[in-house]
Amino acid sequence: MIRFTHVTKEFPRTGFALRDVSFHLARGEFAFLTGPSGAGKSTILKLSYLEERPTSGEVKVAGTSSVTIHGRDVPKLRRKLGIIFQDFRLLEDRTVEENIAFALEVTGASRMAIPARIGKLLAQVGLAAKGMALPRELSGGEQQRVAIARALANDPMLIVADEPTGNLDERATRGVFQLLRDINAAGTAVLMATHDLELVRAAKFRTIELNHGQLVFDSGEPAAATLERDA
Repeated sequence: MIRFTHVTKEFPRTGFALRDVSFHLARGEFAFLTGPSGAGKSTILKLSYLEERPTSGEVKVAGTSSVTIHGRDVPKLRRKLGIIFQDFRLLEDRTVEENIAFALEVTGASRMAIPARIGKLLAQVGLAAKGMALPRELSGGEQQRVAIARALANDPMLIVADEPTGNLDERATRGVFQLLRDINAAGTAVLMATHDLELVRAAKFRTIELNHGQLVFDSGEPAAATLERDA
């Protein structure tokens, strides 16, 4: 699903964010991405949905290579992905339903199919009764659930989540994480960046740890073993 092969990323002003990083996330797998602030987690995620391109090496996502993809084709790739942010990034002047509808419209969903799809997504994230609410009328956990519903709008093969529980209290964190686990159990791969080491230890999913832009620990398969697997 995602394969990083000897990926280095250098920014003109701040220098190296990643150095020679290689790992593979298989189809349907769940992995945590951990490490201190500035370790390179957000850079990994941005490379995963091609907001950034590597300085050297290759990123393959759903069979698409950072080396060969044209800029015009990046939006097509992102339609296969769901992206979740710590700060929700909801449209504040639109209702919950309108936020999800916007994501569906962008991905080319049929107007006739959108209402039923919204209802299904809201039920999936436990917000069936909140469709007409504005984001400011929701708790932080509810807002993140809306963001997850929006990320699921195009039935993605992969969810990329950047600190999705970082702004939530303990109860909301548990709820949002369980929702991500359920999504993964249904077959969607999840790559989740987090600082919450208690959550990581309790969940016992694969952990990929970065420090100073280098991969320092991976509890999954050795890198060599993954090279034979389809990205």
